This record gives sequence, structure tokens and C-alpha cells, in this order.
Amino acid sequence: MRKAQFILIMLISVALLLPACGGSSSDLTKIEVAEVTRSIFYAPQYVAVTEGFFEDEGLDVTITTTWGGDVTMTTLISGGADIALVGSETSIYVYQQGADDVVVNFAQLTQTDGTFLVAREPNPDFTWDDLKGSVFLGQRVGGMPQMVGEYVLKSKGIDPHNDLDLIQNIDFANIANAFASGTGEYVQLFEPQATIFEREGLGHVLASFGTESGNIPYTVFMAKDSYIQKNPEIIQKFTNAIYRAQTWVYEQPAEVVAASIAPFFADTEIDIITAVVDRYRAQESYDRNPILDEQEWNLLQDIIEEAGELQLRVEHSVLVNTSFAEKAMQ
Repeated sequence: MRKAQFILIMLISVALLLPACGGSSSDLTKIEVAEVTRSIFYAPQYVAVTEGFFEDEGLDVTITTTWGGDVTMTTLISGGADIALVGSETSIYVYQQGADDVVVNFAQLTQTDGTFLVAREPNPDFTWDDLKGSVFLGQRVGGMPQMVGEYVLKSKGIDPHNDLDLIQNIDFANIANAFASGTGEYVQLFEPQATIFEREGLGHVLASFGTESGNIPYTVFMAKDSYIQKNPEIIQKFTNAIYRAQTWVYEQPAEVVAASIAPFFADTEIDIITAVVDRYRAQESYDRNPILDEQEWNLLQDIIEEAGELQLRVEHSVLVNTSFAEKAMQ
């Protein structure tokens, strides 16, 4: 009887201590985030979850992968999510359509394109002219990866539509499989496919489109202006957690970062995650802070304009709010 009483007392004590250790989930503000895809490219976002940075700010963040810019923005605009993680070009497209409640970019997560030029054979003497006359497996027409890819190719003196046999009719999810099956001599790939192909001898990374294109607001957290106006404290807390995660990602060894985000990538081997984190950090694809500056914004519009997808240029101050990022860094 004494033993049973002792166990009961211990259980009650633990229950009383739990709220003091981290707070009850009922005390946290629930936030729904729609991400455009699930990617190691977004490592700081997952770190903010697994390392408790969101929770420290009093937020209970749920991340839902909505697979595609159009679906992600529809989810945000319809109220299916509070915040979206997607390419900032989507906020421009919504603005071009005359939306009454514009979508505002408030915290930048990645600052480069995340794709790589992969060839079937290694080529230590590679030059961009080697692409001329080749069969090139590109990304979806109108998507940011394809627009950046074409921007880089043109900067290297290559006309993508005349100097290459350009294939663009394959769905994003099937591009890697198409290359592995023998389509194309070169392909534009995201991670972890690029690293996996290298490990399996199916391809070799020759260049980084992110390095070649320069810094742009590639993936950004955004919300409807009405939501930001009604919930500035939530946006600030969210941005605080993201900035803390961005700093942490660069402070920790790649192996530690990989272990932190591994629960989000159950089907990917830990050494692959580590290699991808290391590669993206080396070229500083993960932004070191959440500020989307005007120079990056203008380069983004240059790229979209070059691709023929920009109806009108939008001032930085119209669709970007850096005040939350600036305060988070203070």
C-alpha cells in the first residue's frame, strides 16, 4: 500500500511540474503554415520546430505541405493557412491579379535558387558552352527554378530555346526519374536528388544555379496583409523563432542540423541530409537573417521580367515588410 501511495504521489508531482517545464499546448497560439514543398532547402523552418524555438515564443506551429505555388497561395488566401512559405514571386502574381487583400512578405528563409546543373558524366573542365547543342531537361515553364535557370543560361551567352534541345513538359515530381531513365544529357535538379545521383553514379554536379544567379528572395514567409495587421505580435514571435533558427543552422555542425531536421525526412538517409545541409550552407542558400532587402527584390523582378512573366514591377514597400525581421535582429 505504501509503495502504491508513493507512486501516486510521484505521478502527481510530475504532472504538476510539466507545465512549468515547457507550458501546456493549450497555452500556445496555434499557427497553420502551408509550405510549397517539403525540402531540406527549408532546414531552418524545421529547426524552429524541433529545437523548440516556436514553442519558446508561445507558438504551436503546424506545417502542411501543399505541393505547388498555386495551391499554396490558394490555401493562404482562402484562410486554410495563416502563413505560407513559398517563392516571393507568388505575392507579385496575386498583386497583378488585383487582389484587395495583398499578400505581404515578412521573413525571408532562403536567398538563392536551390537547383544544380547535373550531367551524366563528370567534367572537371566544364564550361557553360558545353551545353550548346545538348538535350537539357529543365524545370516547369513559369516556375521560379526554370526562370532562374534560363536567366543564368542567358548570362552565360546561351539561348535556352535555340542553343539547346530544351525539354520542359515533364512534371516536377518526375524530372529526376526521367533523367535516371535516360532522358537528357543535362538536368536542373534540386537536392537531395543531386546528391543521391552523385552517390549512385547516375549524375555529377557541375555548377550551382543559386551561386550563378546571385541573391534573390527565393523562399519567403508571407501572410495576407489583413492577418498581419490583426496579429502583429504573432508575426513578430514567428519571425523571432525563424531568425533564431537561421543563426543556429550556421552555428551548429552539419551533422547536428541534419539530426535535428531528420524527423521531417524519414525516407532520407541521415548522411544524405548532412551532405545537403553542408552544400546549401556552403553557398549560403539559407539566409542568415529574415530581411528581404530591396536589391534582392529588384533582381527577382528582373528575372521574372526576363522570362516574360511580369506584367508590372511592384515597389519593395508595397509587398515587403521588413520591420518584423529588423526587430527580431535587435
